[in-house]
Amino acid sequence: MASLLNELDLTKQVEDKSEYRERIQDLQLNLLHFQRKILESKRSVILVFEGPDAAGKGGVIKRITEKLDPRLIRVYSIVKPTVEEYRHHYLWRFWNKMPAQGEIVVFDRSWYGRVLVERVEGFCSEKEWNRAYDEINAMEKSLVDGGAIMLKFYLHISKEEQLRRFEQRAADPYKHWKISAEDWRNRRRWKEHLEAAEEMFSQTWTKQAPWILAESEFKWYARLKVLKAVVKKFTQEFGE
Repeated sequence: MASLLNELDLTKQVEDKSEYRERIQDLQLNLLHFQRKILESKRSVILVFEGPDAAGKGGVIKRITEKLDPRLIRVYSIVKPTVEEYRHHYLWRFWNKMPAQGEIVVFDRSWYGRVLVERVEGFCSEKEWNRAYDEINAMEKSLVDGGAIMLKFYLHISKEEQLRRFEQRAADPYKHWKISAEDWRNRRRWKEHLEAAEEMFSQTWTKQAPWILAESEFKWYARLKVLKAVVKKFTQEFGE
């Protein structure tokens, strides 16, 4: 199986800070413009973010949301299920977070945990994570068929860059909360996590909900790529 992640050019970057800021602001203004159109259309938007720890998901999400009307957007950072959630089908806790008409919901990690970390760490059986591909595809199809706009992003970095960011977080008292023993444990199984991601792409890259892979070795580049992809999708759906 071809490796989509290995084919990414992680050297891509934006070097000019003033250019980066100008382009970000222009894209954020576009997003604000489309937020009103989303509300008036009575459609909904679902943005999904996956990727290795420290790949920059939080920074991208911040740039998407920071200029939008907070009344119409929700961000969910997905961690391990609660005791109550464990008692239900694993998709139950995501269904009740889906956006109402006119709203945008952002998932910082998502239902794909079943075929990523849960698979690698053995939190579910092989039968369960193999079955999950069809379950996830069916859920996403039902949402898109019902009028939702769904964009799925996978932010990717090298193992070396992840280590640099981990060490930076560990040394910064204001970023200690961003690093945990779980992050270091996941890093030890880097290869298995990438293998799981590659199979996830092959099984869940569908017409209604394709994946967008973003080179995130350089954070400015990743942020611009993601925001441009969101604006492009909204333009296709709603016009200029």
